[in-house]
Amino acid sequence: MKYIRRIVDKEIEEKLSIMGAILIKGPKWCGKTTSAKNFAKSILEIQNPDLQENYIELANMKPSLLLEGEKPRLIDEWQIIPKIWNAVRYSVDNIGKPNQYILTGSATPTEDDTLHSGVGRFAFVKMKPMTLFESGESNGTISLRKILEQKQDIDGIRTDLTYEKIAYALCRGGWPSTISMKEGLALEVPKNYIDVLCNSDISRIDGIKRNPQLAKAILKSYARQVSTINSDKSLYEDVKSNYVEVSERTIIDYLETLKKLYIVEEIEAWSPNIRSKTAIRTSPKKSMIDPSLAVAALGITPKQLMLDVRTYGLLFENLVNRDLSVYINSMRWNIEAL
Repeated sequence: MKYIRRIVDKEIEEKLSIMGAILIKGPKWCGKTTSAKNFAKSILEIQNPDLQENYIELANMKPSLLLEGEKPRLIDEWQIIPKIWNAVRYSVDNIGKPNQYILTGSATPTEDDTLHSGVGRFAFVKMKPMTLFESGESNGTISLRKILEQKQDIDGIRTDLTYEKIAYALCRGGWPSTISMKEGLALEVPKNYIDVLCNSDISRIDGIKRNPQLAKAILKSYARQVSTINSDKSLYEDVKSNYVEVSERTIIDYLETLKKLYIVEEIEAWSPNIRSKTAIRTSPKKSMIDPSLAVAALGITPKQLMLDVRTYGLLFENLVNRDLSVYINSMRWNIEAL
């Protein structure tokens, strides 16, 4: 498959040129490893089931052996063996040169006081699923940078995207593997993502057994409130309508775990004036890393979505936030400041 260059690739290249190691973090299947391979000269795939136990044993005895290889060396899904973090940090200190290691991770590891913060050794890159421009569905005629610099008149510029095409993009999502798939198959990918997430990943991240059905119920409730500033209390009440005995503390634990897996995120309240003591919004806005996961959690089809204008609008706002955050980050700005 031909590699589709990502907007974040420029950031990866720049940070590698000045730092000894970078960490690319983001949800599974968003393209972290594929992008990293374009810069790496050797690879350690920790998630390889045939070799993972051997890698873990080596990490316990002599982790530096796992770092041997031509640089920059890609260490994929590093969080499976957290000890690698300090080994990389130590190696970066000893070598004293940039462009040594690329780490990728689809989950934030359990808090460990033995892990160094990485300050001064690591640069951090956040990756999201593909934007409409990266997937080829946006024609890119309008430049966000030029708009913000008041250098482009957008009057009369049109898009090729129809109401129907956007509905499909919302349901399919920006997962790189889906771009060349037939429509029916592509729509199954977010559904499979939710299944794997709730049945496996949400428990595997820290070894704490969690209820897959409760995880799906929480995701469904969160999906109903995407792009709103509804209070957490309304979310808890919605979940409790199906799980009467569940506590708020348990719901919070599940939500925090989903954040560690880069599935749910919140857009913080913002102020138009840097010196202002009050923000226009006092509650963060709920969002998901990709609108397709909200669609999958709700169990709806593109046709059903098109008939529900309100839900369509809220999910479209989530898509806009996903894409704008990528574009704004490439300009080293902050979406919350806009």
